[in-house]
Amino acid sequence: MKILGIIPARYASTRFPGKPLVDINGKSMIRRVYEQASKASLLDKVIVATDDDRIITELQSFNAPYIRTRSDHQSGTDRCAEVASNFDEYDVIINIQGDEPYINPRQIELLASCFRDNPGVQLATLVKKISDESELFNHNIPKVVLNANGEALYFSRHPIPFQRAHELSDWAANHQYFKHIGIYGYTRRALAEITRLPPSPLELAESLEQLRWLENGYQIHTRITELETIAIDTPQDLDKIRHFEG
Repeated sequence: MKILGIIPARYASTRFPGKPLVDINGKSMIRRVYEQASKASLLDKVIVATDDDRIITELQSFNAPYIRTRSDHQSGTDRCAEVASNFDEYDVIINIQGDEPYINPRQIELLASCFRDNPGVQLATLVKKISDESELFNHNIPKVVLNANGEALYFSRHPIPFQRAHELSDWAANHQYFKHIGIYGYTRRALAEITRLPPSPLELAESLEQLRWLENGYQIHTRITELETIAIDTPQDLDKIRHFEG
């Protein structure tokens, strides 16, 4: 089994334009993500997918492989699908978020192991236990409901299940909730199929693309990670990573 890691990178972020090129302790965001992803032992290759000349110039400065993609993609998944179509020799694609400069390679390896350990897995992602009430009720943090086999039943910005017998302040203590860690893995075939699906009602309601896959009958396998991931969505988020070493 050959596994390709793809880092989608676009310049025109609504909340943080030029985010891939921002300086993170002496290196650009995209360089840090690429260097971290390259440490993942289960990846046979790591490549950046971008449509922007400024990002390409930065990638060339440290000899990172890249593919120039179309500029009209609606998601990183769509961008990954375009790149994957150029690499028929890879069986599995890992979509690595381009705004997590200190992503731990062990998270990438944990996700990749879903496919290595179970050839029947088509789609996979990571989840993490929630113990903080502020995370539980933060609508910017998607929550995941799992079945007994570790497959996703539903993703929501709202805490699910509703605990009828408990006050909101007691929910986290009386039920184990999980949050979604936004790194995805796909088989080549599944990636091609899901990117041909039209937006679904649940996806449009929650603004979560993975609901389109569930709504169309795909199973999403999960693995539980103990590692925290820090994503940079706005310039203010840079304060979260000041303490990391360069």
